Amino acid sequence: MEKIILLVDDEPDIRDVLSLSLSDMGYQVYEAANGDEALGIFKEVLPPVVLTDIKMPHMDGIELLQKVKLENPETEVIMITGHGDMDLAIKSLKYQATDFITKPINVEALEIALRRAREKIITRQKLKEYTENLETLLREKSELQSHLSSLGLMIGYISHGIKGLLTGLDGGMYLLNSGFAKENHDQVKEGWD
Repeated sequence: MEKIILLVDDEPDIRDVLSLSLSDMGYQVYEAANGDEALGIFKEVLPPVVLTDIKMPHMDGIELLQKVKLENPETEVIMITGHGDMDLAIKSLKYQATDFITKPINVEALEIALRRAREKIITRQKLKEYTENLETLLREKSELQSHLSSLGLMIGYISHGIKGLLTGLDGGMYLLNSGFAKENHDQVKEGWD
């Protein structure tokens, strides 16, 4: 899985510091200074993870979260919040944010939040693969049942035909035995026929 992240914060210093930390963690980082810019980048890049500040001018992080989830519900969004914004952080969880971290950002807390987001993505991918495999198996089972049903019908027709032949042979043998026992040549000829 590619490690791509969209970082959204209206403060350039915070973006610079976080971008360095995220790059050190192996992420390809796309940066946006506001929600509108972030949506443009999001639609172009489709990153699996978005890390956004909650309090930003024009479009706050919660509105961005809602718009990102409308575009792609599977995107994991981690919110950045100040200590006084806990109500907003909790509200963001109601809108399906993956997690939130508080400022000043602790790199360990950021790594943990990112690990959780990646685990959710991997779990969802595995579930999708299992579901697709299960659907394939069910389709194959249905096709096999259809083939077996057709084979059963064909065997039934063949069996019916063979029973008809055996009944004819049985009748012919009866006539032969009876004709030989009675020395009736006409009956023997009819049995052979």
